[in-house]
Amino acid sequence: MYIQLFSIHGLIRGESPELGRDADTGGQVKYVLELARTLAQRDDVDQVDLVTRYIEDKTVSPDYSREMEPLGDKLRIVRMQCGGRKYIRKELLWPELEEFIDKSIKFIKKQQRIPDVFHGHYADAGYVAMELAGAFDRPFVFTGHSLGRNKLEKLLVEGMTQEKINRHYHIDTRIHIEEDIIEKAGLIITSTQQEIDSQYGLYDNFARGRYAVIPPGIDLETFYPYYNYQLDAEHIHEEVKQARFALLKELHRFWTHPEKPFILALCRPDQRKNITGLIEAYGTNPELQAIANLAVFAGIRQDISRMEENERDVLTDMLLQMDRFDLYGKLAIPKKHDFATEVPALYRLCAESRGVFVNPALLEPFGLTLIEASACGLPIVATNDGGPVDIVKNCSNGILVDVRNPEEIGEAVKSILVDGLQWDLFSNNGITGVRNHYSWPSHCYKLIKELHQVFPELWGPTEQEMIMEEDRRPSFGARLAGLNQILITDIDNTLVGDNISMRKLLALLEKYSHSIAWGVATGRNLDLTLEVMTEYDIPMPDILICSVGTEIYYGPDLRKDKGWQKHISHRWKPDEIKHALADLDFLPFQEAEAQRSFKISYYMEDNPDYLAEVHRRLQDQKLLCQVIYSHGQFLDILPHRASKGKAINYIKYKYEFPYSKIMVAGDSGNDEDMLRGKNNGLVVGNHSEELKVLQGKPRIFFSEHPYAAGIIDGLVHYGFFPPHVMEEK
Repeated sequence: MYIQLFSIHGLIRGESPELGRDADTGGQVKYVLELARTLAQRDDVDQVDLVTRYIEDKTVSPDYSREMEPLGDKLRIVRMQCGGRKYIRKELLWPELEEFIDKSIKFIKKQQRIPDVFHGHYADAGYVAMELAGAFDRPFVFTGHSLGRNKLEKLLVEGMTQEKINRHYHIDTRIHIEEDIIEKAGLIITSTQQEIDSQYGLYDNFARGRYAVIPPGIDLETFYPYYNYQLDAEHIHEEVKQARFALLKELHRFWTHPEKPFILALCRPDQRKNITGLIEAYGTNPELQAIANLAVFAGIRQDISRMEENERDVLTDMLLQMDRFDLYGKLAIPKKHDFATEVPALYRLCAESRGVFVNPALLEPFGLTLIEASACGLPIVATNDGGPVDIVKNCSNGILVDVRNPEEIGEAVKSILVDGLQWDLFSNNGITGVRNHYSWPSHCYKLIKELHQVFPELWGPTEQEMIMEEDRRPSFGARLAGLNQILITDIDNTLVGDNISMRKLLALLEKYSHSIAWGVATGRNLDLTLEVMTEYDIPMPDILICSVGTEIYYGPDLRKDKGWQKHISHRWKPDEIKHALADLDFLPFQEAEAQRSFKISYYMEDNPDYLAEVHRRLQDQKLLCQVIYSHGQFLDILPHRASKGKAINYIKYKYEFPYSKIMVAGDSGNDEDMLRGKNNGLVVGNHSEELKVLQGKPRIFFSEHPYAAGIIDGLVHYGFFPPHVMEEK
């Protein structure tokens, strides 16, 4: 299999991932990297791509600007540019995802291999994977990591207003997309049953989802028990020893009595992580302060004042709490740490001190740090809601508490610290339980097994399916990615007009469908386009360009190109355009069905002065748009980025068709811009007077044959069809 994993935000690299750098670099980064590495080690997996965003920004590492980062013979990180090159937090990337999808399609076309599975991680990547899976008719798998409805509930409880939540997190967009993902995903991977019941269960489409509980794993060679270091220190890698020394030096800088056990918290500086709740639990419990020190590793920080509002508020509160509870000499808040080497060493140092790991998060869908800590032999205290419930049930490695009650957190931690037998029991149970329940090879084995059950076609079709496949047209994405020649033709008076030659053309397009894709470009809206195609019994083409190039649809299911809609919306101001032309008596609106989101349509007599006045009004108001006049009566106003020709250029860009392999055919003025392009242009013999200005222009062939016969003549002229087809009956 060839699997593409998607994690969009961009702060992912193969070596020393910057976990905790900001809100985008939490446990999900580690999850997708470990998943990708382990999948690539399997014999039944041929290639794994981890697809993320390309970032070229002085504020982040240059590692994120490598378009391709090989991580092994069968594994690579692939970076797609969207929304510019600067780093943007993931909540602001929603408007840029259509560009990400387009770039992914270009990448797939260029490499001439379609992934067998598209697997999205988090809602934004889920949307991208869903759209690509639909385009190429391939399986779509989704792992949510966290969900919008659950997050919304928690944030509202914490006092944030709906308006502020939407402004910062774009939560309404996210929830809407998640509803769609649940309905369309062939398989949804969760870490716990609680995630299914309490998180996906909040969604309207919950019952339509197909779920599989497959807990993630950890690298057991990295997160080994604390006593291994003590028993075999001379064989421990030098880098690990250096990390241990650096951590001890840093922690001792904060503590007056470094010999005490210590309580460890490790998370991003996020309100939901409830760091302040843990510090309050410690600061209000004098006995706990006497027994142990506290260390809070809250991400990586340099200048708090320059951080995002959420992180800045959390870190500021931490420092204020240190002062409020007078925790100097007892609380360590280091500014940075290296996740690759220092975090495993940190867990083991805490275990050696016979300390406790606390995850006080208000919302914890899984709890990867709890597994890591337990694998090193560190007892845990965590929330009694979410993933930790399953972890403690499987491993019997700690105590679950109501993390909104600081006193309960403090008492649970203290009970473990003062009871040596209980500490040993939790420590040993954690080491054994993690090995039995949480490993990446086990996760990938279960994942492939689920894929086998849900998508048996991945392992080859049955004999009956092979027979059916012969009559089945490939998905529009697979067709357009696999072909290099394409015909785009107008309908009225070009494709339609002579039924005999039209039937011959359609038969030839079917005969040569293995090498030529085709589509129509028309001023008609979608409904009127389908109406005329039904009337003349025209089969569904690969592409429909409708409403004078403002809408693009693909394949038999008429999938709308959302990337094109996003592209042409730039500086489109339809209300201002209508207002500027409102008092022109010679401009009556066309019927309601002719009006579209990106097309304003009028009737207008063929009068050059009228057309000049329209242009003048629009220019005076500095309204950026296109004016297209055709057939001596129709005036269409479009976004400045839209037209038939520009829509064809967009398709050319997206699917990488060479200009020399594109032929466009038309008969009237609203075909002029697509005929003037760099493509091969064909003007049918029955063309209107408006197109005479194109005679003699390079790459434009005027056929003597009218209607579809002219199209066939053009396809022969440009080498798309062999010459003898003109004589064939």
